[in-house]
Amino acid sequence: MTVFDTTLRDGEQTPGISFKFEQKLEIARQLSAIGVHAIEAGFPASSQGERETVGAISALGLDSVVCGLARSRKEDVDACLDSDVDMVHVFIPTSEVQRVHTIKKSPEEVLDITGEIVAYVRDHCDLCMFSAMDATRTDHDYLIQVFRTAADAGATIINVPDTVGVYTPTAMKHLITRIGDEVDCPIDVHCHNDFGLAVANTVTAVEAGASQVQVTINGLGERAGNADLAQTVMIMESIYGVKTGIVKEKLVETSRLISRFSGITIPPIQPIVGDNAFSHESGIHSHGVIACAATFEPGIMTPEMVGHRRKLALGKHVGRHAVRQMLQEVHLSPSDGELDRIVEKIKFISVKGKRVTDADLFEIAETVMGIENGGRAIEMEDLAVMTGNHVIPTASVKALVNGKEHVYSCTGNGPVDAVLKAIMGLLSTKVQLKDFNIEAISGGSDAIGHVTIAVEDEHGRIFDASASSDDVVLASAEAMINALNMLHRVEKQ
Repeated sequence: MTVFDTTLRDGEQTPGISFKFEQKLEIARQLSAIGVHAIEAGFPASSQGERETVGAISALGLDSVVCGLARSRKEDVDACLDSDVDMVHVFIPTSEVQRVHTIKKSPEEVLDITGEIVAYVRDHCDLCMFSAMDATRTDHDYLIQVFRTAADAGATIINVPDTVGVYTPTAMKHLITRIGDEVDCPIDVHCHNDFGLAVANTVTAVEAGASQVQVTINGLGERAGNADLAQTVMIMESIYGVKTGIVKEKLVETSRLISRFSGITIPPIQPIVGDNAFSHESGIHSHGVIACAATFEPGIMTPEMVGHRRKLALGKHVGRHAVRQMLQEVHLSPSDGELDRIVEKIKFISVKGKRVTDADLFEIAETVMGIENGGRAIEMEDLAVMTGNHVIPTASVKALVNGKEHVYSCTGNGPVDAVLKAIMGLLSTKVQLKDFNIEAISGGSDAIGHVTIAVEDEHGRIFDASASSDDVVLASAEAMINALNMLHRVEKQ
């Protein structure tokens, strides 16, 4: 099975997303690095900028096949060829509703156009993918005629799109099986997620004989998106034992790259790559995974396999075993009685609706155990922020880092972003902001803001902390300082 990624084409059609030129090149490099067989780089005929982008991606010398999308028009195909792509992907609507209302062609005309355009592509390019758009709402007998026409004209692979996401796995299995029996051409499938069935339909299509899947990173795409790459790959690899050629250890890394460029946050409960994918709060679950990870995880898929890490979370369901292990990581060893009181305080805070951070846990433990925290590695001495409607937000921070004074300045997308970047710049260690959340805990324009921050170090460890203030910039700065002190504390142990 091979993987065809369309993040740069269908993924960018997600409302609100527009990747910059440099970002598209980086995405293409990343997709090639993780082993994607083919990359749909874009739709060259749609604009001059798109044509230049696709051409630049083609010139990168990637290991992946670079593909350009084209309507069934020669000028569209020529735009792809001018972009020097390895594959041209041509499509034409085949369902009655799309034929009548979009291209206003008869069934016979669509057959004629299909044969002509595929032949034209093959006269100029070695690889031609043909898509019967809205295939799943097309009469099956007619769909077979269309695909046979494309195959006879030289299509090297035919794509079966579930364009509006209305198919079920049972229907998909029947359709792909029939196409495989009646059309002599490799089959690719492109599933949309309108009913949440894109991944299920994609996997079922492979079961029925499809040899290539179309996916996007994080399931991006029109409306509710497309089949997610990480989910599709891990189902095929871990459950079916099918090799996809994808470097699985880079799945989380790739997901976060696309999230950063697209501005669409990965939901914590997103399978495979979400923050909670390998997190455990329940006492029973935490106890189980501490003893044996396979008790409450799939076993056939581990966090390390996809570039993730297991995390024990704090909350009202937390158990003694999880708290003890988290404390042992920073060399805190409470007695059984002290541990009970620590757990009780955590649950009391959580029941009130407050998130308990790592910093909160260690502060509670130190208070219960009656020990000093040994001081903070980073102490902020001064913070200055310049912002305005005609000014680039800039922050300057002066702080003591391990007793030595450091000063760092940085610009940002806003005052908070500038402050956080400036504080992270104080350290020589590579640190990445993983999560930022702010909520008002009182009313009015002078409301108290509570900021929670999570940072990730170069080893993939995540540390979270919080702070409150009527000045959200100061609260953000203090939360970041608290999180970085947590990181330093663990490194010191």
